[in-house]
Order: sequence, then C-alpha cells, then structure tokens
Amino acid sequence: MSTLRNKVQLIGNLGNNPEIITLDSGKKLAKFSLATNETYKNAQGEKVTDTQWHNLVAWNKTAELAEKYLEKGKEIAIEGKLTSRSYEAKDGTKKYITEIVVNELLLIGSK
Repeated sequence: MSTLRNKVQLIGNLGNNPEIITLDSGKKLAKFSLATNETYKNAQGEKVTDTQWHNLVAWNKTAELAEKYLEKGKEIAIEGKLTSRSYEAKDGTKKYITEIVVNELLLIGSK
C-alpha cells in the first residue's frame, strides 16, 4: 500500500498545447492542463456534465514526449503525484498552486 500514498491517475483531454521550458541546466519542463468530465443526471433527470481542470507538469523525458506528441484536444492517460506550492505575487499577495507532477504518460485518443 505504500505505493498508493500519493498517486493520481487521470484520463482526459488536453486543454492547451504544452508550454515547454528549457532550463539553464538543460532540463526540460512541460506545463499543460487536462480536462476530466463526469456525467450524471440531476434531480430533474437532465444529463449534466461536470468538467474539472487539472494543472500538470512533466520533467525531462516525459516533458520531451509531451513536446513531441501532445497537442490541444488529445485524449491522454497520466499517472503522477499531487503537489502544492506557494509563492508571493508581484502585488505582495501569497498565491497557492496545486498541480500534478506526471511520471507516466499514455496517448489513448485519436484526435
């Protein structure tokens, strides 16, 4: 069970093309968003789709795969871990970010 401590698995569609950043050290970073949909019927029997957006980051080889193969709208499956961080914005306010660090990436859609 220890491998399940901080594990996220999602299947969804890319909301944008990955933003690729090459650091001074030569490491690559990919940032992108993923939409997951849940469909259910409300009290009136109407079909409702709830879309959740997730911020994803990938490093090194996974970032290179994202750069090469991912584009807006593609359906993918990811596995990673949930991370949170904070920083101080230019206006002095503290901002919080929750994102998923992608360890594995699988292309499953044909878009």
